[in-house]
Amino acid sequence: QVQLVESGGGLVQAGGSLRLSCAASRSILSFDRMGWYRQAPGKQRELVATITSRGSTNYADSMNGRFTISRDNAKNTVYLQMNSLKPEDTAVYYCSGVRFGNEYWGQGTQVTVSS
Repeated sequence: QVQLVESGGGLVQAGGSLRLSCAASRSILSFDRMGWYRQAPGKQRELVATITSRGSTNYADSMNGRFTISRDNAKNTVYLQMNSLKPEDTAVYYCSGVRFGNEYWGQGTQVTVSS
């Protein structure tokens, strides 16, 4: 059973930073792609950023360079560094991974940005 466990969410003031972590129960090198998505109340889930097994990254345009996805292969963990946070970044952030054609999701971590 593949599990993805997010952590690092919380309440932060606008302009602040948070780093989210996604710990995988399998080697993250076995995932073709891992990524972060978010879902705000009343809105659809949207892409934040992805990183492939080769280390290629992709970001949603709306992140405007404020977010950085990275990984630590030894710790089987993917990170999302979020800087210059805005109230509109408030959402539940989900970790996702694609492995051998199957997509897996974490339970999500809440990020709340106060103005």
